[in-house]
This record gives sequence, C-alpha cells and structure tokens, in this order.
Amino acid sequence: MADQDAWLAIVNPAAGGGRCGKQFPAACERLRQGGMTVDVAQTHGPGEASAIARAAWHEGRRRFIAVGGDGTGFEIVNGLFPAATDSAVKPRLGFLPMGTGNSFLRDFTEQGAEHSIGALLEGRWRECDVARLHHRAGIMHWINILSIGFVADVNGLRARRFRSWGEFGYVAAVVTAVAGLRSRPFPLRCDGGETDGGKMVFASFNNSRFTGGKMMMAPHADTADGLVDFIRVGPLGRLSLLATFPKIFSGKHLLNPAVRESKHKTIEFDVSDEIDVMIDGEAERVIPRAIDVLPAALEVCV
Repeated sequence: MADQDAWLAIVNPAAGGGRCGKQFPAACERLRQGGMTVDVAQTHGPGEASAIARAAWHEGRRRFIAVGGDGTGFEIVNGLFPAATDSAVKPRLGFLPMGTGNSFLRDFTEQGAEHSIGALLEGRWRECDVARLHHRAGIMHWINILSIGFVADVNGLRARRFRSWGEFGYVAAVVTAVAGLRSRPFPLRCDGGETDGGKMVFASFNNSRFTGGKMMMAPHADTADGLVDFIRVGPLGRLSLLATFPKIFSGKHLLNPAVRESKHKTIEFDVSDEIDVMIDGEAERVIPRAIDVLPAALEVCV
C-alpha cells in the first residue's frame, strides 16, 4: 500500500500554453520545503491523468494535486471515480492552477497558485460534491460545469475545427456558432417532474459558479449543497444573445426573462441523438441519459 500521507502531483506540462511545464517544479519544491511529501507524475497526452489517478487510487493513494488547468482536474476526478464513490476515506484534491481557465478555483479565490499553495501547506480543505453524467456509453464525473446547446457547440467547434488557431480559435468558433444559431429542444425532467420540451439556446448544469475563467454562469451555485444549479436559456435571437452573453461575467444574465435558474438533485434526459457536451471545459459528444450528484464525495484543498 502507498503512503496515504504522501501527495501525488499529476502534472500536465502542456497546460497554459506550456507555462505549466516550466513553473511546476518550483511550486512542488515549495510544498516539499513546507513539510509535504510530494511525488510527481507528468502526462504526455489526453486521458493519461485519468489513468495515473486510477492506478494510484488502487495502489492506496488518497491525496492528489491537479497541476494544470480545469481539464487536468477533470481527468483526475474521472480517474478517482467511480472507484472512490463508497470509500471510507475520501480522496483529497489540491490544485496548482497553471492552465488557461482554472474556473473551479475562482469560487474560492482570485489569487490562484499562491492561495492553493497556502491551502495545501495549512491543511485547509472542504467537502465538495461530484456531479455525474450518465450517458449511453458510460458515466462521466465533473466538479465545475456541464453545458449543452450554444456553449457546447462553440466548445466543440473550437476543439474539432479551430484547435490549431490558438486564441483566435475561440473567436472563430463563436462567430461560426452564432451564424448557425438555433433554439432547439433538449427534453428533460427535473427531480421527476413534468417534461420540459421547450426550445433552448443553451443549458448549463453547474456545481460551481464560474466557467471559462471569469464567466459567472451560476452565481448561486454551491459546491457542497448536494444540488446541481440548472441555468436554462430559452429562445434568443442573435442580437439578443450577443447582448446577453457578456453579462455572464457579472451574473446579470439572470435578469433576462429568457434565462431561468433552479436547483435539482436529478435531471433526466429524453435525447435520442448524440449532442455536443462541454464538461469542465472538455468537448465530448454523447447521448445524455441523466445527471445526479454524489454529495460531499470529494475533499478539495481551498
């Protein structure tokens, strides 16, 4: 069995445009100088952080540090779960945010790595829910946000068509998605209620408040309330969408009559075809079946 007091830092050196690969050694050394035992495993491609976390969990490790961006944390969480779901000792996850977005941590601080290093050295942590997407091919877990519709379309376009464009890829994806904007139904039921078959521009299901770095998609989300914060955006024209979207940075998009917010334990989908899904910043295509929550399943160092 591995030393359960030791931390495994899983590093994506490509995060932040390669900045992470240059900065993580000094940050890990600060943790060691503060008395922590920190082992390091670097990734070399997509999915490897999940594989490393999964193997480490089965070896008996329980303390992890996501070194990179939101995608690194997403992969680690999906390596730990579902194996950690019923564990007597919950996994503990710290962060060294050296990626592009680092949205999850913004619920707790705007000081990034300095705050995270302090939380790790001082032993600060809190319980955190883990949300689950059940889809036709399996289950994915997340701690930040899942979106469908326009937001997911933009993310999917950027990942599939404009990845090589760098920061301009996002602009190109937005322009393309706005040009093809359409409202469409994603039939779903919340907490076993009546089916919502109305058209939507997009919908997001949030565990934490922020997405895309500083966009406050769900101002009232709480990472430890056992609920998913559902932001439903009904039909909007192109001009109305472009006028409303920037308000997400302040949370004032909720004032638009087309936007509704509600909190739920379960959400069931009646979707028959694959759709784009943005999940903690990652682009996936799945046939969604249901969303639910594992309350307080993870300990996060914040």
